[in-house]
Amino acid sequence: MSTDSGQQPLAVVPPSEPHTLGGEQVLAQLEVELTGLSQARAEQRLQQFGPNALPRKEPPGLVQIFFAQFKSPLIYVLLAAAVVSLVIQEYSDAIFISAVLLLNAVIGTVQEYSAQRSADALQQMMKTRARVLRDGDAYEIDSKEVVPGDIVMLESGERVPADMRLLESHNLEIDESLLSGESLAVVKTADATLDADTVLGDRVNMAFAGSLVNRGRGLCVVVATAQATQLGAIAASVTGEASGKAPLQERMERFTHRVAVFVGVAVLVMATILFLRGMPLVEIFLSSVALAVSVIPEGLPVALTVALAIGMRRMARRDVIVRRLIAVEALGSCTYIASDKTGTLTANQLTARRLVLPDGEHWQISGDSDQPVGSILSLDGEPLDDNPALAAICDCAVLANEGFLGHQDGDWTSSGDAVDVALLIMAHKAGYTRPQVLSRHPEINSIPFESERLFSASLNRFGESKRAFVKGAFEKLLDMCDGAVTTEGVVDLKRKRIEKQAKELASQGYRVIALASGDIEADAEEAFYPSQLQGLKLIGLIGLIDPLRPESKHAVAKCRAAGIRVAMVTGDHPVTAFAIGNELGLLHDAGQVVTGPQLKAAADEAEIDAMTRDAMVFARVEPTQKLDIVQSLQRNGHYVAVSGDGANDAPALRAAQVGVAMGASGTDVARETAEIIITDDNFDSIVDGVEEGRIAYANVRKVIFLLVSTGASELVLFVLAMMTGLPLPLLAVQLLWLNLVTNGIQDIALAFEPGEGHELDRPPRPPQEAIFNRIMIERVLISAIVIGVVAFGVFSWLLDQGFSVEAARNHTLLLMVLFENVHVFNCRSETLSVFRHNPLRNKLLLVGTVIAQCVHIGAMYTPWLGDVLGASPVTFEQWLTLLGLALSVMLAMELHKWLRLRFGRSTRTR
Repeated sequence: MSTDSGQQPLAVVPPSEPHTLGGEQVLAQLEVELTGLSQARAEQRLQQFGPNALPRKEPPGLVQIFFAQFKSPLIYVLLAAAVVSLVIQEYSDAIFISAVLLLNAVIGTVQEYSAQRSADALQQMMKTRARVLRDGDAYEIDSKEVVPGDIVMLESGERVPADMRLLESHNLEIDESLLSGESLAVVKTADATLDADTVLGDRVNMAFAGSLVNRGRGLCVVVATAQATQLGAIAASVTGEASGKAPLQERMERFTHRVAVFVGVAVLVMATILFLRGMPLVEIFLSSVALAVSVIPEGLPVALTVALAIGMRRMARRDVIVRRLIAVEALGSCTYIASDKTGTLTANQLTARRLVLPDGEHWQISGDSDQPVGSILSLDGEPLDDNPALAAICDCAVLANEGFLGHQDGDWTSSGDAVDVALLIMAHKAGYTRPQVLSRHPEINSIPFESERLFSASLNRFGESKRAFVKGAFEKLLDMCDGAVTTEGVVDLKRKRIEKQAKELASQGYRVIALASGDIEADAEEAFYPSQLQGLKLIGLIGLIDPLRPESKHAVAKCRAAGIRVAMVTGDHPVTAFAIGNELGLLHDAGQVVTGPQLKAAADEAEIDAMTRDAMVFARVEPTQKLDIVQSLQRNGHYVAVSGDGANDAPALRAAQVGVAMGASGTDVARETAEIIITDDNFDSIVDGVEEGRIAYANVRKVIFLLVSTGASELVLFVLAMMTGLPLPLLAVQLLWLNLVTNGIQDIALAFEPGEGHELDRPPRPPQEAIFNRIMIERVLISAIVIGVVAFGVFSWLLDQGFSVEAARNHTLLLMVLFENVHVFNCRSETLSVFRHNPLRNKLLLVGTVIAQCVHIGAMYTPWLGDVLGASPVTFEQWLTLLGLALSVMLAMELHKWLRLRFGRSTRTR
């Protein structure tokens, strides 16, 4: 098998089913020895197989992101308006429209590029390294350089760099939750040879890329890298697939389509009428452009982008990174969150929670799962002071233990098997530490945990005697015991009672560990063998569980208050899943648990949809079934958000309307697939994201209302003038000035509006609800009619008083600016009175309104700009009179809010 000859080595073909082969057979097929590949052969295989990196869609560059900002139907309409303005040589109109489109593109590009860089920074933090044997020596290399045939050394705490066949294993346990969803570590053994159809989770002679070594060590040979790994297969299945559209994106597309159709029909009808009246074609064209400008909300793209960008910034401050601008609002619109259990709702860390004594007495363990903060109490909450049974339990828990718990740089740190660490934390809560107990009972010898034995033991000096302390599977320990320790002393062992206690704990989702101790006779050399463990006394049973994150239950309750259904998706046993779901408050009936085998047995999609309709927990779910669940929920009418951290979550993350990945514990695949990343892995941050998303959408609605209502008022003004045969009250350039400059300053400031405080007290909007719902239509009609009719009355009256058309337009333009200044405060809430809404909560809006008025007054006094706009100075009395008229729209909107409240209509913003 030498690789150093002058000939080019032939390409190697890794085994397709390495779990069915012995270690020697795998080595032979990969043409490698236990001393590892030579550097030359490793480089050749790197050329053959490529870097050991997951497939990743190349992120768009700055130029691509910039041009992507123009992919919107509303942008297309504005581009068409700009082209038409150029054709008819209305250059000022064309410049105005082009400037706003450019500003919108720049803002969107900056925000999305910034989010992409944040996500890339997270990716760089997650780089892993591997220890390999090459040329008979050990090297630590970047995991990207690992190739098939590399001999890899694994130890506790390391991330598995590739799919590998075990050659040697010593107490090896690997956490495969990021791949399988199972929270318990898998005990591995190199000696097994398995059937070809052995499921992934039962391939105990394999270590899979992305999993984490919890305990022990191993020597492995790499059989697959990059996309050929199980992790890579999942990544490949989601790379390049289209994700679900964000709700706002769908609503805006419908809204823009309707605006475009309305503009087209309105222009065609008006042009026909004017043509029949004998108006020259050039004037018809100019009038059509003016009508189109009045109806199209030119400032909407910029305002929408700013509103979402603000939401993105606010989310980032709450540990939520949004990778796509349009996804900001998506969380706020979701009606259903399908959450992964392990690492998302739970801490992904075993914790001791229950103690059961042989006489049936139950104790509870409170506090954190990752640090010794808490206490051991009776079920009534009473402290257990100087309890001999508690002392016996804690002595055994820390002595028959191979883990470590201590301080590092002011924080708690731990290492070793998850069960050992959990027992050390439990004992510390009662005031017992391993060093302290060892000082009283020095260790003589020990029997380490082996997967074949299912227990570990320690032999310690106990006064003048030698005592064995044992922990492990309760079935194993029962065979070693002939008595039991109770609060009344040592009694005979009642095996059936203990088995019943263990079964009850297991039915509640606990992993059951037993503790026992007893004096033994050791020879002069103090040898310690498993055969000596006889005649022991059972001390008690410990129930361990992967606990909920402290914030999860509260976050689920907040979701329920916000009208969002939360379901848990896990690979755990249905009994465990039900217990955790019940603790979360998700369900109280076992009938609300749906299992993976039930989904697999379904005859068709209709049967799957019937199962998912009422289910709150999905157990024993395979990775591919998570995607089926999401698609079924979507068919049931939900906007689905999926949260998860594992590679097995990636297809579902891609298919959902919004995918939410965990940033710290999540896999590269999950983070690459998701649109939103939670940097602190806190489920409560998802709820914060929902709140910010709803605020962002509410602000989008406020901006749309401002722009559409003022645009509609211009249309009313325009139509009234056309019906009465009066000249155009405002020219196209004046309309653009209103829509893009004076109103543009205000709508951007309105996008900074803070939440009203009740965002999580109402259900999400129905998925098919349009932006223009009933309350929006009512408010637009009322404000448009008031503004349009008053403005038309002023324009008509001024002409009757002998004012020139230009002077009448000047006063009408100023009145419309004042209307916008007043009306923007009506837009701050659909239900709350202006007089109860503190203007200082959005100081930017207050300042922006003053600036908008000052900008227009400045234009009136600037010769060249005044000439372009047809604007000229007015007296203070005239300005004050026009301001008084502008206040009419505030009175009208306040009356509308009062009437809705007075006559009992739903005041909920829909």
